Amino acid sequence: MGNDDYRRHRKTPCGCCMSVFKFIPVLFIFAVIGWSYYAYVVELCVLNTENRIAMIFMLLFYHITLVLFLWSYWKTILTSVGRVPDQWRIPDEEVNRLFHADNPEAQKRILNNFARNLPVTNRTMNGSVRFCEKCKIIKPDRAHHCSVCSCCVLKMDHHCPWVNNCVNFYNYKFFVLFLGYALIYCLYVAFTSLHDFIQFWKNDNDYLEQGQLNGTGMGRFHILFLFFISIMFAISLVSLFGYHIYLVLVNRTTLEAFRAPIFRVGGPDKNGYNLGRYANFCEVFGDDWKLWFLPIFTSRGDGMSYPTSTDQSGGGRYNAMGDTNTNSITNRLDVQPTDKLIDAIALNNHQPHLELADGQMPSNNHAALPPSQVIVNIENQLGAITVSNANNTHNAEVANDQIGDQTQSAGKQINGGPAILTLEKIV
Repeated sequence: MGNDDYRRHRKTPCGCCMSVFKFIPVLFIFAVIGWSYYAYVVELCVLNTENRIAMIFMLLFYHITLVLFLWSYWKTILTSVGRVPDQWRIPDEEVNRLFHADNPEAQKRILNNFARNLPVTNRTMNGSVRFCEKCKIIKPDRAHHCSVCSCCVLKMDHHCPWVNNCVNFYNYKFFVLFLGYALIYCLYVAFTSLHDFIQFWKNDNDYLEQGQLNGTGMGRFHILFLFFISIMFAISLVSLFGYHIYLVLVNRTTLEAFRAPIFRVGGPDKNGYNLGRYANFCEVFGDDWKLWFLPIFTSRGDGMSYPTSTDQSGGGRYNAMGDTNTNSITNRLDVQPTDKLIDAIALNNHQPHLELADGQMPSNNHAALPPSQVIVNIENQLGAITVSNANNTHNAEVANDQIGDQTQSAGKQINGGPAILTLEKIV
């Protein structure tokens, strides 16, 4: 079922009922937040705090945390999962050809041919381009089909029932901020209600004579449960928030943590998108530090293509600490599996040549060598003769006898040092 089919399904009576049912966890969270607001503001601060200055500061920091918490939560819920552009969708005639192909290799050729101009580096286990049979599209990198949302989701992390949405490219920053502010909210409420919680168990008579705690007894039970629930949610959130901070720093989704993405060049690699901690953080939270901790979309990219750890577009390879190294760069989008074989193919008309260590070229008055494709390198260093032959090492002596007369004059001392003769047999 594609995105259009999903929208049509939601308009049916059954679809509307399912949409309402999926919002039950969200309504539960809002109910808990509403009750905690009453317990903290009314029961703890207004009715039970005699120091008005302390009450003002408690309410000020409480409302700042609550606003950021609810803002992040609301943005996580309402942000759309996004839509894969039409150029990723395979035409119906190509889909028919794909489904009626004789063998998997034919299907692989059809998909590779259609995706030749798309920025895809991820592959399936058999090396084919990833294709969604339900949405009839080529899956962008890091995209997956969500059975709950009934569509392909860009950079899908997981489907969270507590937000009734997929955590994806467009709301991942909001989700991490939601976890962080929810944790701060719970810890703040637990810390500021700790004193009243301790006094409740001590059963201090002087304390019980204050406020509403000695009335019907409901006030102190509100504060008691407020502390318990805030601690309970804080324990759950601290592990979840810490885990997603780790995922942000290594540039990995929850799905990729369980199953490494498979690249066209290099195969499975859990660290394929790791650009360094700082670069990974900026990919999610953006480059403007003033907006890092506000639930405003600032993530890098378009959600369909991502720089990899071997991408040279950033000027070099990022290591785990965020530094760059401009040596030995490979781009997963440009390198073909057979690129490294090109340099290993011998040329039919290759001729031997002499290279001197001081950069001078010897005269060409020596006799042409037979087409055995032997390269003689003479360097101005102290050393020994190194002979490499890919077919058989004992043939090096024969090659040395054949060219001995031709290299005799070049083998003399150059700049006061004996020359090194390197014989290489190209296969």
